[in-house]
Amino acid sequence: MGVLVVLFILVPLAEIYVLIQVGQVIGALWTVLLLIAVSVLGSYLIKLEGARAWRALRNALESNRMPARELVDGALILIGGTLLLTPGFLSDALGLFCILPFTRPLARRVLVGFVTRKLLGDSSGPSSNSSGSSSRGPRTRQRPGPDSVVQGEVVD
Repeated sequence: MGVLVVLFILVPLAEIYVLIQVGQVIGALWTVLLLIAVSVLGSYLIKLEGARAWRALRNALESNRMPARELVDGALILIGGTLLLTPGFLSDALGLFCILPFTRPLARRVLVGFVTRKLLGDSSGPSSNSSGSSSRGPRTRQRPGPDSVVQGEVVD
């Protein structure tokens, strides 16, 4: 719930505040022109970096290797492009951070760390897992016995 409050209330308020401050320094017309210029630059970067990420993904698939890095780069370009096309200087800065090739490795580490924490659960305490209930010790996999029935589907 707290994340939604930040996303839908605090971020737009911060964007409006920065827009007003920039408008007071350089003028309203220049602020609008700057926002349009950043959107055009963002569109160009999305096209350029998106094509580069697509080629890297195809090369990884053709060489029969898992394209994990390329998929993360594609997701970052998508996120960054969306942020660049959204009016506002804070979202533009974050979008550039996600798209530019020299800052993307850092953004990649942040995204991979975030997804890893979400998938594996927070390690904030020894007795908590991602659902908030107490854990019952380490999970062990047991093989089915000779009388066990394992449900499955045969795929040719």
